[in-house]
Amino acid sequence: MLEKLSSKRVFAAAVSVIAFLGLALALGACTSSDSEVEAVEGASSPATIERVNMVLASTTSTQDSGLFDALIPAFEDAHPEVNVQVIAVGSGEAMEMGRRGDADLLFVHSPAAEITFMEEGYGLERRPVMYNDFIIIGPEADPAEIRDVEDAATALARIAEAESPFISRGDDSGTHARELSVWEIAGIAPGGDWYTETGQGMGATLQIADEFQAYTLTDRSTYLNLSLEGVVEMPILNEGSNELLNFYHVITLVDAREQTAAQAFADWIISPAGQEVIASFGVEQFKESLFAPNAD
Repeated sequence: MLEKLSSKRVFAAAVSVIAFLGLALALGACTSSDSEVEAVEGASSPATIERVNMVLASTTSTQDSGLFDALIPAFEDAHPEVNVQVIAVGSGEAMEMGRRGDADLLFVHSPAAEITFMEEGYGLERRPVMYNDFIIIGPEADPAEIRDVEDAATALARIAEAESPFISRGDDSGTHARELSVWEIAGIAPGGDWYTETGQGMGATLQIADEFQAYTLTDRSTYLNLSLEGVVEMPILNEGSNELLNFYHVITLVDAREQTAAQAFADWIISPAGQEVIASFGVEQFKESLFAPNAD
């Protein structure tokens, strides 16, 4: 680092004002020269690297769970030339951003829609990254009596039969798509005064469901994170069936503006370094990882 000029005092009673000013100018010239050397010598340091902005379109669940607070700094430490700009929306909207060319990379969890996206030719490569699961939460009193029933479809069928309030994201997200698939398994088309769509992300939908003491389907990670913060207090009432598994993939895009940066992130997140960040996320707070890494 350039050393600061420290308190140099000129003790020359016979030195004229002109000489003094000449000395000051000379010192200033030295400082300027040293700064230029510093800039050249430090050109390869993270502070002077010209960074590119890479747009990552992802889900609100990865944002609301707090995962990106761990992932993004770790990636940027490894790749200081990249600044990651996360846009957290539903998986459906993330893929629409990919179609429009408004994103460089996707990190989503809506498998059927992802396959369609790839078949349409918008994606270069789709790779598995991690998984967790969905759960159904609801009021402690459990008026629909879904606590510990054998599967999620049976739980939703009981909620519909009892016409107990249910809050849906209704936003074409991966979570919304999974909710609809479970209703389909149950043979039910939800609707009526008891069924409400928020059109919002997971965090906001959880808060609304908790406020109105209504059932909802959520990913476990966002629920646990908001529970820890005291935002959501309703308990988990149904979990563990196969239809509630929740898989995430990273998708590189044909028309990415920052193709190199996007590829670097996609490669890193499935590398041992990226997978270790995922495996350790949540362990300190919850004594277990909130996501299970599963890169090939």
